[in-house]
Amino acid sequence: MGIVRQEATQKAELEEFRRMLLSCAAVNRRKDGDGFGGGRESAFPGRGGDVLDRMVCVTSGVSYLGIAIVNQLLVNGYSVRIIVDNEEDVERLREMETSGEMRLNNSVVEVVMAKLTKVESLTEAFDGCRGVFHTAAFVDPAGLSGYSKTMADIEVNTSKNVVRACGLSPSVRHCVLTSSLLACIWLDNSSDEAPHLIDHKCWSDEAICANKKLWYALGKLRAEKAAWEIAKANGVKLATICTGLITGSDFYRRNPTPTIAYLKGFQEMYAYGLLATVSIDTLAKAHVRVFEEMKKAAPGRYICFDKVIERGDEVERLAAETGISAASVTGSPSSSSRPRYELSNAKLRQLMLRPRRCVNEL
Repeated sequence: MGIVRQEATQKAELEEFRRMLLSCAAVNRRKDGDGFGGGRESAFPGRGGDVLDRMVCVTSGVSYLGIAIVNQLLVNGYSVRIIVDNEEDVERLREMETSGEMRLNNSVVEVVMAKLTKVESLTEAFDGCRGVFHTAAFVDPAGLSGYSKTMADIEVNTSKNVVRACGLSPSVRHCVLTSSLLACIWLDNSSDEAPHLIDHKCWSDEAICANKKLWYALGKLRAEKAAWEIAKANGVKLATICTGLITGSDFYRRNPTPTIAYLKGFQEMYAYGLLATVSIDTLAKAHVRVFEEMKKAAPGRYICFDKVIERGDEVERLAAETGISAASVTGSPSSSSRPRYELSNAKLRQLMLRPRRCVNEL
């Protein structure tokens, strides 16, 4: 996420990244100490074999979601190559390493600068990686806040580039793309044939998104459709995760643009029982589990949420965290009626209940 890299947000992202790396380093030191007995025990399970067999890549790895995915990958035994999009981020991370703030084995974390606007740059960055996690994060080239129609077009093009690069890379086997629940829920509710249950099989209507100027929903929808089309044409094994509104510690300050963009049209989402949220930790774990299941199971779409906002007090809590007007939602006549739709994340829920596969099997 992190679509607009405002200075305060960028500092928060890098500080969180620094804390995460230091935490992993501390785990390494504890495991290497005498307090755990004789031999050296690795902090990362399944570390036998070549480093490249465990190497995966995360685009925009210092964004709010990117940091969480990197953390989950490290905890679960992967080596991670983090893609950043500017030299400033590279230098800051390099300073952490040279100053001793993040003293990790080089086989665990790498930082590479690559442009999401250039397939060749991404192909080179993916070299040697088994999998790619594309968090759909990018920099607004105009330096503007908010999510516009132009940014929706950029979202589509960057996702196309990532999947094309995966197809060109001789090492990449799987790609996990972060989509949005908004790519599933904006349907023509005037039709009697509209489905009551909204799950991973549902797709939003592009015309409705465009007419309502829901640019974030339109960008995610078109980006995911384009990714599937390119993946099929290039033999890329793709999975997409359609996530609800991402929440977590200080989520609005650290992830402002996607949060506000997601909530455009929130009155209607709430009225129809479609305003869903997911914690950042749940979402990051889901990305890793989906990736691990892609070898033995068919790739596909997954809806990810852990809560549907249905009560006035829940709206008020969300309003307090984001600055939206709770009165405009709870006071709507349609909000008191029975929700027309039901959201289902059954496919992902069943996957998450399966025993986790060992890294060495991937």
